[in-house]
Amino acid sequence: MTRLVTAAALLITVSAQPATAQQVFRSGVETVRLGVAVVDKAGQSVPTLAREDFTVLEDGTPQALQLFTAGGQDEAERPPLHIGLLFDTSGSMSVDLAMARSAAVKFCNLLQRAEDITLVDFDTEVRVAQFGQADFPRFVERLRNRKPDGWTALYDALGVYLDGTSHQAGEKVMVAYTDGGDTRSVMSFSDALTALKASDVTVYIVGFLEQQSAREKLEQRMRLTQIAEATGGLAFFPANKKDIDQAYAQVQADVDSRYLIGYISSNQANDGRWRKLDVRLNRPDLKAAKIRARKGYFALMRPEPAAARPE
Repeated sequence: MTRLVTAAALLITVSAQPATAQQVFRSGVETVRLGVAVVDKAGQSVPTLAREDFTVLEDGTPQALQLFTAGGQDEAERPPLHIGLLFDTSGSMSVDLAMARSAAVKFCNLLQRAEDITLVDFDTEVRVAQFGQADFPRFVERLRNRKPDGWTALYDALGVYLDGTSHQAGEKVMVAYTDGGDTRSVMSFSDALTALKASDVTVYIVGFLEQQSAREKLEQRMRLTQIAEATGGLAFFPANKKDIDQAYAQVQADVDSRYLIGYISSNQANDGRWRKLDVRLNRPDLKAAKIRARKGYFALMRPEPAAARPE
């Protein structure tokens, strides 16, 4: 299935349903779920942690954890994995496109447990196609047939991906290959960041910035890093193929070793407000460990009942 979306239509597609977007992070009506990466001071994943090793604070209040899946467990015990691939085919990517394409194909080929891959390739327009594992050759062909051309609608591509995958249950991981210089989107950076915060997607960025000026490089690095970190993901800025290989190897290790935690919030107000999350370890021997998880979520928001009309 493939659909073509022009940049002019994206604001309606992404922004017209803010209540739906805010509900994505919660499963059903009660359970808050988040992926948590724990790495030691050497940057290596910390395995074999247990439920009691974690504390999750929501707006400063400890929460009782009902769901827990340890990183590295048998695949049958983990929820389904959905991969999103945002691929920049704009004219500004002409020098780096072949290297990015090769890295993207190799990365997706390594994540064999993924149920499907949603490819969003974008330039002036945004195109979306979803592939099952059996369709991997079609995915590769689609990716390789795109030629660099046009402007860059990165933020619109993010919005289209989030809108199209909001119904998917399980783990959602998105990897974006881009030079970051948005020159076309209807959606603003601020709106794209808000949409990401309202989702349950973990974003990894592979940013190709070597062809940009020092000023542009600094600005795009800051924005792309902000996008990734808002979701508990990582941003990489490779200078060569070796750096790219290291980046997607780290992403794969990160995805495979994440802990999946879920709880029913003690705050049952359906007010649509932002809830700040803080994940901590209860292990004194792991004080140097770093934790990466999303920073919060939007609570469910239900409309007020209509006032009765006077007779």
